[in-house]
Amino acid sequence: MRSSFYSRLICLLALFIFIIFASGCSKNFVYYPEKELISSPSNAGLDFKDLSLTTEDGVKINAWYVPYRDSEGVLLWFHGNAGNMGNRVNLLKRLHEELKINILLVDYRGYGKSEGEISEEGTAKDALAAYDYLLTRRDINLKQIFIFGRSLGSAVAVRLASEVQSAGLILEAPFTSVRDMVSEVLPWLPFKGLISIKYDSLSKIKSVKIPLLIMHGDQDKVIPYKQGEALFAAANTPKTFYTVKGAAHNNAHIVGGRDYFEIIAKFIDENR
Repeated sequence: MRSSFYSRLICLLALFIFIIFASGCSKNFVYYPEKELISSPSNAGLDFKDLSLTTEDGVKINAWYVPYRDSEGVLLWFHGNAGNMGNRVNLLKRLHEELKINILLVDYRGYGKSEGEISEEGTAKDALAAYDYLLTRRDINLKQIFIFGRSLGSAVAVRLASEVQSAGLILEAPFTSVRDMVSEVLPWLPFKGLISIKYDSLSKIKSVKIPLLIMHGDQDKVIPYKQGEALFAAANTPKTFYTVKGAAHNNAHIVGGRDYFEIIAKFIDENR
């Protein structure tokens, strides 16, 4: 009897430790923020507004607004889980040049100069603050707001697109949920449902009622190509899936070359 009691006690203690581990380590699995901005749009010769936006819970986040002359449309861009906006300046310049559109790029709380501590609900509030800022701009046609998210930003973008009005949703290298990603990376890990961070795009995508473009490299080893396919299958029409052949997780715009930018430009032009 005593040995049975101790066995149960050990099992309960192990479960308790795992729950603490799962809730605490999930942040380290998902987020890799950096505070130092290694570059800015000015380094790429771009005019921009360096913004401080206040979220509904009072957190000040940093964003860059890069205008494009005579454009009424805007690309609202949510980046991936590592670094900050400063690591995206080269791609920012290419998107600005090729798409000929205004761009608002956002750093989540805890990234770059943004204050606060990163969390799933926090990123949702950050996204909404960025969207609300666009609503205040008189030079923007509110029917030409395109939401763009890649990697982690795809989940932020899907949630925002399910809650606000926009012209279209563009996702690059999206995943279905954090739980599914954990299953890919750590298939041996038990009790995956205990992981606190969800980013369940698979369920939220069903509430998105706007045109959708998904782009995914077929050699992506970070977020498997099949995750993009699964998200696409669950999405409403109209929708387009574009395979960037030979591309890994971070080089779709390089491997895809001009075709990468032309497919985005075509999507925007068709849905203005």
